Amino acid sequence: MLSSVVETDTRVAEFWSVGRLISIATNDGRVVGLIYKINTAKKAWFNAQENATEVHVELIGEIRDIPAVSGGQTIFSRGINTYPPLGSVAHQIRADDLAVIHHPHGRQSIEIGQLSQDESIPAVVCMDDMLKRHFAVVGSTGTGKSTSVALLLRKIVESRPNLRVLILDPHNEYASAFPDQSVTISTDTLELPFWLFQQEELCEVIFRGRDNVEEEIDTLRDLIPVAKSRYSQKISQPPSGGLLRRSASAPTITADTPIPYRMTDLYALIDEEIGQLEGNHNRSVLKSLRNRLESLVADPRYRFMFAQRTVEDNMSAIVGNLFRIPLNGRPITAFQLTGLPSEVVNSVVSVLCRMAFDLAVWSKGTCEVLVLCEEAHRYVPIDKHQGFGPTRRSISRIAKEGRKYGSYLGIVTQRPGELDPTILSQCSTVFAMRLSNDHDQEIIRSAISDSSASTLSFLSSIGNREAIAFGEGIATPMRMRFAEQPANFIPGAPTTEQPMDQFGKPAEPNLDSIINAMRNLHDRG
Repeated sequence: MLSSVVETDTRVAEFWSVGRLISIATNDGRVVGLIYKINTAKKAWFNAQENATEVHVELIGEIRDIPAVSGGQTIFSRGINTYPPLGSVAHQIRADDLAVIHHPHGRQSIEIGQLSQDESIPAVVCMDDMLKRHFAVVGSTGTGKSTSVALLLRKIVESRPNLRVLILDPHNEYASAFPDQSVTISTDTLELPFWLFQQEELCEVIFRGRDNVEEEIDTLRDLIPVAKSRYSQKISQPPSGGLLRRSASAPTITADTPIPYRMTDLYALIDEEIGQLEGNHNRSVLKSLRNRLESLVADPRYRFMFAQRTVEDNMSAIVGNLFRIPLNGRPITAFQLTGLPSEVVNSVVSVLCRMAFDLAVWSKGTCEVLVLCEEAHRYVPIDKHQGFGPTRRSISRIAKEGRKYGSYLGIVTQRPGELDPTILSQCSTVFAMRLSNDHDQEIIRSAISDSSASTLSFLSSIGNREAIAFGEGIATPMRMRFAEQPANFIPGAPTTEQPMDQFGKPAEPNLDSIINAMRNLHDRG
């Protein structure tokens, strides 16, 4: 740490403030320092005289001017060859030097805003490095986090037009930010048949957050493959009624194989087991399981899973719609999670993340997918005993292995302290917006090795739309402000205008209609 002493002057106070870069002259060039603390040299302050002020600086690199005969460039390096001696002059950094420091030389970069220190200098990010090595946006509520995320997504799609983006949107706010580039999937349009769920995911739905009954799970594990085989044989039966010959190369069907089957076939298998004198499963367990399944299928909130049309093998249409194949000019899918039963959200997220990874793997690089996970701490909490195991594994798999196959992850959270640090550590580029919680700040410091304590020392006081960006996609840690967006590009939850009566006054709520809707959507299980 270098400590400089300057005289207080209101004309230069703007340049000597926490978070700004300064330069210190040396014989070989200029050493760059970050101001992270300012205090008076003495405990007292004297209004009638000059007061000495200590400016605490962390040295982050140096700038050297290459002679014209050798190319005539100005180069910034993170290492320091010549440290400034005592008595070196510290001064406001040049605008040209500031631009050199934050420009990722040799890498394609895209402008996303301006430097907070000098708004005439663009804040740029290397989009390929940010995307392929995952990224995170963290910040408290009200800091402009969603608007900044929408800006990043728009820039990503512009630079990677063949990329598919799946937004897991828990607040139904992103559809309005991409009116010309997105397809919205809501509870009214969602079609995600039950047979696409693996057994753990389906059991989470069946037991609806309650403790699983192992005997019933074992029954499902035995009977679901049989139901799938029966349905496959039925639709493959030759028209003449001849016997179906099973191919020697036919894949083994398990409870997790994503092929259709009918719930009526599963019911029939359960009834057959109940009717046997010496069945493989306890009769009371079988009856309990059948009742659970019937209740679930009859619940209108789960219509997206058990509608009659989902019995067809329409997997191609479902995956194509979810992941925009073909793109048709709309590469973004805004998947609205609000409105789904709370006990099914984790399972749905697990299915989507698992399919995103598999799609990237089996397309052999022809289909790259970015999964943006809003409120990520809900799905991968720090406590490994909390949350839903398959969801955690699906997101973790993208974070740890996805970049090899073209499956990328964007993490957005307002509580990084509640997020699994393993997931955050896989995000090599981080945009840290204002965080007031000390624990959240500490998590950011510890998760990113490239960040020093002083870089984030003022994280709790930065303004709206401001962020401290660092990592693989950033040339040098920078304090920046995201570009302002037009009103029609800003995320926002849909609002419902209050109806008026015939006299122009707010209409009274129709209680009978409300109660009827509550009864129709009530969990009858």
